[in-house]
Amino acid sequence: MKKFLLALSVFSGYAFSSMIGIDALGEEQVMGGTTSAAARGFAGNAKTGDAEGLSVVNPARLAFDAKVVFNLNFAMEMEDARKNGHHYSVSNLSMPSFNLSFPMGLFGAMGLSLWQHYSSSFNEESENKSIGSNVKLEYQGSVYEIVPAYAVRLPFLRSFSLGASAHVVMGNTSRNLTLGADASSVAKEDTWATRNYLVSDYVDGTWEIKDHPAYYTGALQYRGKMVSYFFSYTTGYTLENELEYTFRFSELDTLAASRSVREIDVPAMLATGINYRLAKRHNIMMDLTWRVWDEDIENIAGSWNMPEVTETQTDFMVSLGYQFDGSPLFYESFWNRINYRAGAWYRNWYVKDVFEVGGSLGGGFPLGRKGTTIDIALQGGKRFADTKSEWEETFIGLRIGLTGIASWGQTR
Repeated sequence: MKKFLLALSVFSGYAFSSMIGIDALGEEQVMGGTTSAAARGFAGNAKTGDAEGLSVVNPARLAFDAKVVFNLNFAMEMEDARKNGHHYSVSNLSMPSFNLSFPMGLFGAMGLSLWQHYSSSFNEESENKSIGSNVKLEYQGSVYEIVPAYAVRLPFLRSFSLGASAHVVMGNTSRNLTLGADASSVAKEDTWATRNYLVSDYVDGTWEIKDHPAYYTGALQYRGKMVSYFFSYTTGYTLENELEYTFRFSELDTLAASRSVREIDVPAMLATGINYRLAKRHNIMMDLTWRVWDEDIENIAGSWNMPEVTETQTDFMVSLGYQFDGSPLFYESFWNRINYRAGAWYRNWYVKDVFEVGGSLGGGFPLGRKGTTIDIALQGGKRFADTKSEWEETFIGLRIGLTGIASWGQTR
């Protein structure tokens, strides 16, 4: 099991992401990142059902599961970024989450998730032949979490459940900034002497939580005949990033490495959501997450007068979603058994003056008799930056997920 989780975490660490905030934490993935949630505009954490499984933002939902749920998600995204007349396009691939949950009857339910929380990736090289200079910049990093969760329904109030989860943080980050020779002030006949001269600044580091093994989420869920809703609270914590800075000259001479630790105070988060069911199969849902950043984030920086901090703002997200539940009866037609989904969202990033709007469509397509589905979500939108220091990005993406359902440990 440990080898399997390690392999998944390595895959997550190589994920690509937005260029916004890459010198801080990078792009923050929406809590959980499942394909079914993405197709609903990332709403629906209050929705219960056999195929819903673990919710990172609402662990209390687990208590209403009747079957084992396995969920694996992949995301592909194309981005077009612009800033100060510069243009950059990239195709991205990542694995936002892996989830496993199983019920234990009167003893509640347990779950485990591997979730990519933040990611940053950038690789660009530019050359100016007229002056004989070039610049190469690479970012690669990921903050991922292993999240065990437990939930139980209250003994005499069976419509209510309580849930809790621990977020064990791991990850790495690196940056390579290489500057070639600038021959603009050198006589033309002498420029040959500068062309092979490179100065590289390497930064490598790891992530963990300062003074604690994890941070925690607690949640309360209510499930009624027509309406379900939840409230959750996630504790604040301090991310600790141990960094090693190394200067190299033409990859031959290396100065003594210097070490530094940057600390990022991540504030507590409040979340709530509601799911309203109409005519048994129509679901209308809305979710809200809220986190108030009151301190700027120290950048990886370290050289060449790069900005030392990324300014922050109140981070919140409002999601609206719709789902038409497919029939659970195997003998129904294929088209009548599909889960149809649609949604939209507005999101204020943690990076100051950056916000995002997006929309999505998708479905859950049944495989076999037990309820296993292939989930597909198409999504698109734009990230706006009311500041010259950040990029503006237009994105379109495809998410594919596999949701498996089983009845381990239950009698036939």
